[in-house]
Amino acid sequence: MVNFNGTLLRENDSDLITNRGFLFGDAVFETVKIVDGKILFLEDHYFRLMASMRILRMEIPMDFTMEFFEEQIVTLAIAKNESDSARARISVFRKPGGLYNPLTNNVSYLITTEKLNLKTYQNFIAAYEVDLFKDFYVAKNLLSTLKTNNKILNVTASIFASENGLQNCLLINESKNVVEATNGNLFMLIGKKLITPPLSEGCLNGILRKQIIKIVQKMTDFDFEESPISPFDLQKADEIFVTNVISGVQSITKYRKKEFTTIFSAIIVTKLNELITAN
Repeated sequence: MVNFNGTLLRENDSDLITNRGFLFGDAVFETVKIVDGKILFLEDHYFRLMASMRILRMEIPMDFTMEFFEEQIVTLAIAKNESDSARARISVFRKPGGLYNPLTNNVSYLITTEKLNLKTYQNFIAAYEVDLFKDFYVAKNLLSTLKTNNKILNVTASIFASENGLQNCLLINESKNVVEATNGNLFMLIGKKLITPPLSEGCLNGILRKQIIKIVQKMTDFDFEESPISPFDLQKADEIFVTNVISGVQSITKYRKKEFTTIFSAIIVTKLNELITAN
């Protein structure tokens, strides 16, 4: 038996008791956006998940192809009448057994979906103030680039933002460089140059990050650079925005006493929507 909130339950009444994703954070996940029954940037999501599983030494099932990945997610969205626009999360976790050293590297998965109101990305320009979260640091290693269940740093920083009347926080690494926001990758525009931290700084290997880099590299009027960003650099920026595959582009309007424009981020949103339409 186990004690859950003061109630004694049989151990087999809850899968959480043996779920390694719950017990040890021994899990990876992908969050995807579905539009008109299709997963946006499907190939990128699939190969990122496969790479993450290999890095964590999980056994990839033979039938876990990209077509299988897509079918399992979209089938659930259709069954819930959410396939026109939805957010889906697929969590992959090692099967029960063992402590830090698992008894098996075989995996199970869980898929959830949630309906979204909008199909296209929007240019969010409402007041959006951020500051640095300095209590804990992002590690500059490969694990930080993966979407694992260990997101306690992001959770703690989000609570800090809420407690201080901020819309978000920017995370820093042990070198005191700015890495990302709590919920997405960070881009900074100075003049005609767009800068984002390289993966070696510990930032998430974001799917929308990859798309925006491709877009900017084709824009002849702007330069692109992957380079570390210091807190001082933020004060020199013309624009700063956060990206993730669900919400798209979120413009930051204020960092401490510095206020930013949102013109370039609007251009990026337009080009992202063109990319979606074309596919």
